[in-house]
Amino acid sequence: MNISAALVKDLRERTGSGMMECKKALVEAGGDIEAAIEIMRKSGLAKADKKSSRIAAEGRITVKASADGKSAVVLELNSETDFVAKNDDFIAFADAVAQTLLTSDAATVDAALALSLKQDLGGEWVGGNASIEENRKELIAKLGENINVRRFERYTSANGLVASYIHGTRIGVLVELVGGDQVLGKDIAMHVAASKPVCVDADGVSPELIAKEKEIYAAQAAESGKPDNIVEKMVDGRVAKFLGEITLVGQPFVKDPDQTVGALLKSKDATVVRFIRLEVGEGIEKEESNFADEVMIQAGLR
Repeated sequence: MNISAALVKDLRERTGSGMMECKKALVEAGGDIEAAIEIMRKSGLAKADKKSSRIAAEGRITVKASADGKSAVVLELNSETDFVAKNDDFIAFADAVAQTLLTSDAATVDAALALSLKQDLGGEWVGGNASIEENRKELIAKLGENINVRRFERYTSANGLVASYIHGTRIGVLVELVGGDQVLGKDIAMHVAASKPVCVDADGVSPELIAKEKEIYAAQAAESGKPDNIVEKMVDGRVAKFLGEITLVGQPFVKDPDQTVGALLKSKDATVVRFIRLEVGEGIEKEESNFADEVMIQAGLR
């Protein structure tokens, strides 16, 4: 049957899909645009399932915080290429997912995917009928890449505040703080982003790790031939240095290296309860690629 260019244009505007894909769906639907959209959705979901095994190690970190400063969420949304991570639809989806998670009680990714996605309509976030998972699959079909809601963390503080910091689009940090204010909280979050502490203080370091470090330092110090009491002091000093390097309170503060983060917090009568730092793609074994490969993926040739 004859499908008009105007009808194809209308379907393209409504779905964001390519001209030939739209025309094919309209022919199959006998010119019924609503039926064509349903056909494309089903086709898109099938394509999304096929792409689900492809490695997605690029993407963006998104942070959303409540107006009262009591809660915040940090989200990692992955794509296969940096090209798609900069796409407006991908960014909008990341924002909507993060906003949905901020006001939900979902504790796992599976629970999050089942939530109704909140959308920003005229400055007011409202829920629709489609879940995050349904929207994710439709976005895969539209953008042609695997897209994963990889992980998220939501903090809510009953007795303090939750501060956040995002570095570009690749690193996001949440810090729960008792005492102090949002300015201090953001400074601490910025420090966490830059210095990558492992835990808040020595209490958060496993005894096994400390024992292992002591064993290594003791073996090194014993080679010096010094008396046992001196070796013991050398080991204690090296362990203290190690803990200062990996704990938040022991690290030199990035904005003032002459004082530790612990000293800064003490001067503000504040304590850090916990923190989380997410960076795009950390822990994912990334496939080697190049720009030509990315273009081929975008063109649907791979």
